[in-house]
Amino acid sequence: MPAKQTDRVWTREEVLALPDDGNRYELVDGELLVTPSPRMLHQDASSELEFLLRQYVNEHGIGKMHHAPADLELRSGQVVQPDIFVSSLVDGRRAREWSEVGIPLLIVEVLSPKYERHDREVKRALYQRLGVPTYWIVDLDARAVEVWTPNAIRPLAKTTRLEWRPNSAIAPLEVDLVRFFSSLE
Repeated sequence: MPAKQTDRVWTREEVLALPDDGNRYELVDGELLVTPSPRMLHQDASSELEFLLRQYVNEHGIGKMHHAPADLELRSGQVVQPDIFVSSLVDGRRAREWSEVGIPLLIVEVLSPKYERHDREVKRALYQRLGVPTYWIVDLDARAVEVWTPNAIRPLAKTTRLEWRPNSAIAPLEVDLVRFFSSLE
């Protein structure tokens, strides 16, 4: 199946009914996005970031760290499966169902070279429109992380140090990107 289906408008129900065949199916504004299982380097990077985020989120009681597959419905009729995302607390507790997540505090996508349009254009536009506070696009080939916020026209490109501060009352998470990218070699 091609990565982009432009000849029809898909529904959330149709996407959720697609077979469990190893592909990741997402739906943004009626467009079906299909990506195969990621390469090993993608998985390694995602796991490393997930580890760092999980420690930080748990230590500060921010919410809960999640990873794909997730079938999030950030807006009616959409289906997205971010590589990593952090949901906030719901009435003082962690979300128990995908329907409780709402807009995540942070979404992280690790680029897959053949499918970067999905993350850099289609999903970024959706996340910005919906007000996702922070969206990281991890570019393994460029050894950089693009940081997007809802009103940004361009990302902040980080190559040495990445910081995330979801709450001004707590210390930020700091990621040494030189060390992070070197650990993947």
